[in-house]
Parts: sequence; structure tokens; C-alpha cells
Amino acid sequence: MSESYTFTIKTESERLDKYLNTQLPDYSRSQIQQWIKEGNVLVNDQESKANYKTQHDDTITVTVPEPVEINALPENIDIDIVYQDEDVVVVNKKQGMVVHPSLGHATGTLVNALLYHVKDLSGINGKIRPGIVHRIDKDTSGLLIVAKNDKAHEKLAEQLQEKTARREYIGLVHGVIPNDKGTIDAPIGRDPKNRKKYTVIEGGKPAVTHFEVIERFAEYTLLKLQLETGRTHQIRVHLAYIGHKMAGDPLYGPRKTLEGKGQFLHAAKLAFIHPSTEELMEFEAPMPEVFEEMINWVRLRS
Repeated sequence: MSESYTFTIKTESERLDKYLNTQLPDYSRSQIQQWIKEGNVLVNDQESKANYKTQHDDTITVTVPEPVEINALPENIDIDIVYQDEDVVVVNKKQGMVVHPSLGHATGTLVNALLYHVKDLSGINGKIRPGIVHRIDKDTSGLLIVAKNDKAHEKLAEQLQEKTARREYIGLVHGVIPNDKGTIDAPIGRDPKNRKKYTVIEGGKPAVTHFEVIERFAEYTLLKLQLETGRTHQIRVHLAYIGHKMAGDPLYGPRKTLEGKGQFLHAAKLAFIHPSTEELMEFEAPMPEVFEEMINWVRLRS
């Protein structure tokens, strides 16, 4: 059953899409603009345009259309399976690949590929995220654990919750960090000004990131980063918070300063206790060639 909302304008004049974006923060502005185009937003019972300037006492009615069901289907997409047994799969995800289907990314995801190459996946996260215990961002490359059955999924998720699984990243950031080591302990929540972003905010979820300098350059620093928690965009948000934004980051970084297809961030090491054998499992994935080339380019110019 579709939801509907009614608002009466009591504020100063502003664009219709902007006003609704502040009133309905769980939906993106582009989503709202699409509803306006489709006639799902009425101003005084009349269809309008996204750039309509609201007037005092306008009555706005929004009908949220029924969500379109997304089906994750198997696709023959090459993926780098580092390890696989009856319980777990470890994948080295390439940069640019979305982990699971969502609006705007119904195909071409890691889940679509896993459904083709791996016959059994846990069902705890439903049909859209089968087997997915944790995620990494689309433009972050590197290691990811996938569960092949529900028992393994529960045990792996428990390790992440209890912070006994170890995830280590390598990242290139803007600026020269003077401290050899450090810890960023700052809560993260959705940015109230831009729902696509997250930010350090009072009342956010606890988030802890440890960093260690690998190498300093003239204008950049190469870091080893270890997650204690796993908030959305955590490393990118935390590094931006201390004034050292991820190089190449299209969302949190400055205007593009280095050639690339996203942030230079790689999930390089992964360690966890096997859910059945209780053996310590450790994996390491080399940086993508484009990342190594960029580090060499930066080093030569320092």
C-alpha cells in the first residue's frame, strides 16, 4: 500500500523539490524530482514542476509510489575468489563494483556474480543481499567475507559485532599527517544537509578508526587504516573530519585532484576465525595496479 503525505506551507518561498527534500529526508532529491515528473506530487490539487516556488498556505500532497521489487539474478561476471570452502567465500572486489542490488544498481553487482559462481549463499539478509556479511563502498577495492550458510553468517557477523575480526585498509589522503599513529573516535550519522553523505555528528553511532603512516609525500600521506567499527563510509568520513580527505573521493574529497575512478582506498587484509574449524584465517590482497601507479606518480613528484 502506497504512503501519502500532506504539507501546508508556512515557511518562506523555496523550490518545491528542495522543500520536500527537507520534509522527507529518507528520500533523495532526485527521487522526489522523479515523483514530481510522474504527477505524484500535487500543489493545491494541481501537478507542478520541481522548480515551482512555494507560496504561503500552499497545500502539497505527496503520494509515494509502491517500491519496485528488485530481483537479484545470477550474472556471469568475472570476480576474484581468493578462497572458498563449504562455509565461507573470500572475494577481492574490484573498484567500481557495487556489492548488492539497489535502486539504480539492479544488475552488475557482486551479489549477481556470486549467485552465478557460488551455488550456496546464506539467506539471513534476504534475496537482495544473500551471503553478504559486511560491505565495502562501490569505489573501494579489496577483501570481503561472504557466508555460504546461515550458521556461518551468524558466527561471522558476531565477530564483526564483537570486533574480533580484523579489517585493514590502505588509503591515500590529502595533506601531510604529522603523527605516525592515531585513533579517530567520533560518532557517525547521516548528514542532515545531504542524505547521500554521512558525517561526524552528535548522537551518531559510535565509530573508531585507527591509522598509521606508511609513507609521506609532498602533498599526500599513505596510510594503513584499521576499522574497529563498520559504519557506512567510516574511513572516508573520519579522515575528512580530521582534515585529510581521501584522494580521489568524489563525495567527501575536494575537486578531483588525481586521475582515477574514485577514492584511493583498498581493503588489503582480512582476518577472522573460521565459523566451523575455529582456525584463524588471514588473507591479503595486493593493491590494484591503478593504485600502485598513482602512488609511484605521487612519489616521483614529491
